[in-house]
Amino acid sequence: MIQISHREKIAQYVCLNANPPDKFSHQVRLYHLASRVASSQVHDDDVLYAAAWFHDLGVFIGHRPADPAALAVWDCVAYAMERTPALLDQFGFPKEKIPAVIEAIRTHQPSAAPTTFEGLVLRDADILEQLGAVSILRTVSKIGRDARFTLFSDALRVLQTNLEELPGKLQLDTARQLAEPRLQALKAFLAAADAEADGAAW
Repeated sequence: MIQISHREKIAQYVCLNANPPDKFSHQVRLYHLASRVASSQVHDDDVLYAAAWFHDLGVFIGHRPADPAALAVWDCVAYAMERTPALLDQFGFPKEKIPAVIEAIRTHQPSAAPTTFEGLVLRDADILEQLGAVSILRTVSKIGRDARFTLFSDALRVLQTNLEELPGKLQLDTARQLAEPRLQALKAFLAAADAEADGAAW
């Protein structure tokens, strides 16, 4: 009988629950990006893997509230922290590592202050996902299906804010190095969008 590892079970679960489906690829990229950010520094790869795959559980349709008013005050991080322990236990993840996974999830957003190296790596990697070509795709795809994004200008405003505010929040040298080409791509896109608008409102 073929044994399925806890990593495979985690990936399968997220694949089945990622909705809209394009949200699935973020988890795949984030883990590989986090591994690059961690580089050769000592870290717990199990913790990094599980946190990367489960950190956004609360943003999936079917997990988050459908009611707009409830969604407006929804704490997706708290939801992920609440649901993840039982899922990891169910999938055979090492019990002693679960608290570290939850702590990394708790501090993965740019406004947070990580208390562990894995949390710091995850946060820097998630910031990198909000810069560059991937960020453009992820942001523009929300137009028309996310209440916060009605016009092109809504997406452009978020991308401009990302460009101005997020690079300074990166804490690891490897993340700053990885950010450079992403920043150039984002700057070029925003400049081109502004030029092509020719003064018209988006």
